[in-house]
Amino acid sequence: MTSKILFNGSEIMESSHVPDWGKTVFQHFRNDMLCEDNPFPCILGVEGFKKGLLRFSFASSPYHYQAIKHCANALTEYIHLFRTLGRYTSFVIFFEPEYRNRSMAQYETMFWDTLTFLHQMDKKPWPEDIPKDPQDPLWEFCFHGEPIFVVCNTPIHELRKSRKSKSFMLTFQPRWVFEGMTADSKIGKQVKKTVRSRLEEYDNVTAHPNLRWYGDVENHEWKQYFLKDDNHETMLKCPFQLKRSERNVRKKSLY
Repeated sequence: MTSKILFNGSEIMESSHVPDWGKTVFQHFRNDMLCEDNPFPCILGVEGFKKGLLRFSFASSPYHYQAIKHCANALTEYIHLFRTLGRYTSFVIFFEPEYRNRSMAQYETMFWDTLTFLHQMDKKPWPEDIPKDPQDPLWEFCFHGEPIFVVCNTPIHELRKSRKSKSFMLTFQPRWVFEGMTADSKIGKQVKKTVRSRLEEYDNVTAHPNLRWYGDVENHEWKQYFLKDDNHETMLKCPFQLKRSERNVRKKSLY
């Protein structure tokens, strides 16, 4: 029997396919999404969670070949169905908590390695209408033919609590979710106003200056994927790498 790899929020706590650590980190995530005293800033994610539109998967280290293959399979399965779920949908991958301390820089490297590994496993070509150069304002990470906005959360974040989680965690939001939501649209203005207001209350650091609208000539999507605890930039070039051989994925070692 094939193991289940994609879950909705109501299945996780009772599923024998979800490890105990997965249930623990999901409980913390659920508490964040449902907190009313200090609402989580991403209103699309919160509404999506409440409506059961989010999907989840669980994996060990992204530096394990079988684990990253599992992630690629789960993301592919999600992409096949996300349009049937609703506009507030997204896909979350939780990685097993580690019994060691990593620095912010190491988590950042892990994040970009993970995206590169997933890209190497992608069986579909990069979409023709999405630039391949991350410096282009219209660039977005793509998988299985879909442009996807990605957010990374880690256990090391403290000041920027909106990016803190119990384990290394990636959220994938298809660009389709944001169609019609622009800087000039009514819904876009309302979402920005609400999110910024919540960020002021939620985080102990000001909103990052790289948070901009897709397509803005001043915007680079990749700079929003991984935000540190401060607002300083340390990467001048996007670390994401287009196609490498699967052999290199296998060879990537732990720190």
